[in-house]
Amino acid sequence: MSIRPQKPAPATPAPGRLPITELAEMKARRQPIVMVTAYDAPGGRLADEAGADLVLVGDSAAMTVLGHDSTVPATMEEMLILTRAVTRGAQRPLVIADMPFGSFQVSDEDAVRNAIRFVKEAGADAVKLEGAGAMLTRVRAIVDAGVAVMGHIGLTPQSATMLGGFKAQGRTAEKAVALLADARALEAAGCFSLVLEAVPAPVAARITRELTIPTIGIGAGLDCDGQVLVWHDLLGLYAGRAPRFVKRYAEVGETIRTALAEFASDVRERRFPEEQHTYAMSQDELALFESAVSDHREHADDRR
Repeated sequence: MSIRPQKPAPATPAPGRLPITELAEMKARRQPIVMVTAYDAPGGRLADEAGADLVLVGDSAAMTVLGHDSTVPATMEEMLILTRAVTRGAQRPLVIADMPFGSFQVSDEDAVRNAIRFVKEAGADAVKLEGAGAMLTRVRAIVDAGVAVMGHIGLTPQSATMLGGFKAQGRTAEKAVALLADARALEAAGCFSLVLEAVPAPVAARITRELTIPTIGIGAGLDCDGQVLVWHDLLGLYAGRAPRFVKRYAEVGETIRTALAEFASDVRERRFPEEQHTYAMSQDELALFESAVSDHREHADDRR
């Protein structure tokens, strides 16, 4: 007996936001979906202005913004602050909040409570959580509570240690079959979309064909319904070693470093600030100011 997929949770994005239902239509007409991570209001605004369809407030912030060695240390409170900032900047794209490690693994109740916090307190349009298997009940519970869920399989950074490190997944027939089964199960549980990370391109292509919900690839080949990259990776802001699947579209880090070095040099050589960067006052007011200071000093001397 086959299990009919649940419908994704009702989408109630802010006015002007891309409807979640539009993503399935984009898949049907083979229109690629663009997703990028962002972690603050300027990032959300720039992603919006660039035409992104989805903005993911990724728990990758633990590494790219907060300086940790993995995504695991990200907390709910930190992710809520970042998500709240991104929703202030992004107007059209759907904003998806990444549920951090520990926010959904313990119980369905915890998962629902934290998913609702992202929507209610941070203005997110949906949440993303990693894994399948035991996490399927979490997905169902969150969807039943009226919050849209994006799934994530393949390389799941929160459980990278159990996977043997940051390595591609599904590279044997057995593991590829298991990935496809997980993808089908997540769709049946009610996910509106699915991230495939570090999955062989032919496997990702087959999963994409098998699902009615769109797939978003990151290191999963060209045949996914959409693609995502991490903000700091594609802009050249992250100092760590970039994964194989990253394409750098700019070296913004070098531009920032050069600008800061020039600023430091100007300050030390007293070239900054110039007159154009300062504020003036009238000669009359300046004379009154100097007189007031002198009077104050004379009175202070008298008291001594």
